[in-house]
Amino acid sequence: MTRTDEGRADGPISLRHNRIELALHRLSPDKSTAQCRPLLLLHGLGEHTLDVGLMGMTWSGPIYGLDFTGHGASTVPVGGGYTSEVLLGDVDAALAELGPVTILGRGLGAYVALITAAARPDLVHGAVLCDGPGIAGGGVQPGSPALAYPPPWGVNAEATSPDPFALVELSRDVRPPDYAQNLLRLASDDSTLERVFYIAAVARPEWLAVLVNQPGVHVGTVEEALDYYSTEA
Repeated sequence: MTRTDEGRADGPISLRHNRIELALHRLSPDKSTAQCRPLLLLHGLGEHTLDVGLMGMTWSGPIYGLDFTGHGASTVPVGGGYTSEVLLGDVDAALAELGPVTILGRGLGAYVALITAAARPDLVHGAVLCDGPGIAGGGVQPGSPALAYPPPWGVNAEATSPDPFALVELSRDVRPPDYAQNLLRLASDDSTLERVFYIAAVARPEWLAVLVNQPGVHVGTVEEALDYYSTEA
């Protein structure tokens, strides 16, 4: 997972995740004197960073947004194969570029933030889980074994963003509550924070509802969460 160019002031930083070129957008002006770690935004299913923007939030450090594989300015692969764990690899490439961050995830991005905090507790200094497209995934049980092939399908099909395969496959992503609880434990065990996660979502699919009232989880607004994480070393 490497950075493939130095980026430009008017364009995203390009990162590589296997054969995928990922777009990492800087959304705030350069704050070279800021002591606060970066805030990394993860968009919802079918969205892209520049469409969502800053959503009126403020942060004392730099703010970045990552376009997931198959979304925005990132590569659209051939033939799908999307899972939330694949998108974890996207975020891992961003962490290699940015170092320790606080994450704010919308919808699908909220679930990926949970996975990332469990996998990289040394680099994720708190995560805010917000409403957005794809927050429910495919529920708690596997669905139909039938494979869906969004049209058009073929070697000459033109790649479009968001990738129709991403929309189909990630909307069927299975998210058992006990798996979410295990992820919370992994994230909490190596964290120095009292509040490892902030739930700022109104929608409560089963994977998210099971986290409420658990140690290390706090329910509040985005503003409260960002204020907390910006002041916690």
